[in-house]
Amino acid sequence: MASLFHRSFGVAGTPPLVLLHGMLGSSRNWQTAGADLAAHFDVHALDLRNHGRSEPAPTMSYPEMMDDVISWLDQQSLGRVTIVGHSMGGKVAMLLACRHPGRVERLVVVDIAPKDYFWPGHRASFAAMNELNLGDLRSRTEAELRFEARVPSWPMRKFLATNLERTAEGAWFWQINLPVLTSALPELEKNPLTAGDRFAGPTRFIAGEQSNYIEAEDRPVIAAHFPLAEFKVIAGSGHNPHMEQRAAFVAAVLGED
Repeated sequence: MASLFHRSFGVAGTPPLVLLHGMLGSSRNWQTAGADLAAHFDVHALDLRNHGRSEPAPTMSYPEMMDDVISWLDQQSLGRVTIVGHSMGGKVAMLLACRHPGRVERLVVVDIAPKDYFWPGHRASFAAMNELNLGDLRSRTEAELRFEARVPSWPMRKFLATNLERTAEGAWFWQINLPVLTSALPELEKNPLTAGDRFAGPTRFIAGEQSNYIEAEDRPVIAAHFPLAEFKVIAGSGHNPHMEQRAAFVAAVLGED
């Protein structure tokens, strides 16, 4: 199991809430929404394996990521938690809730469904990152410019560059485990749930109005796995409602909408 880095917000003694980021993200993605949620919860944002400051690992699968999170909960002496997972982290959260329902007080899944995906944009992003010559790189801004041929979206280019860090000597390196993530991408695009996976506890799926990650035809499949599932669509948001429409997202997590 990989040892996971985490950032904590809020006051111990309030109900625990765990945040899981998406592909190529990290706990940093949750800092502002996490601070907002800390008014109500003891918030912990995790770096999943091979992301952020967590321990690198030679393999990457949803069962492994689920086991990492369970191990982290045990280390922190956390029993039942509210778990909020975005995109890839949402798949981890769904699997954990189905396989370890006694550990989940409430499940919130952000802009992902229990189905297979094929992400041409992700594949182009991985190609751009693998092609980047770190030896002559001078800045993240320069990296963003070099990504442009494969990644037309400026926000995505900036997002990819957040995974670049420098050593004390000034050499650039990928904070993510890029070779392992590249190899694991086809597996991570798949649905981690099997037909018998089910979580009967309180569940909310939050979708971005401008995103197509959760579609109308996905709702019966979601209901088969999560019979108490509620749905909330965040107006004006794409795939990242926790960043694009933070106030509405926080209200949706809190059930104040």
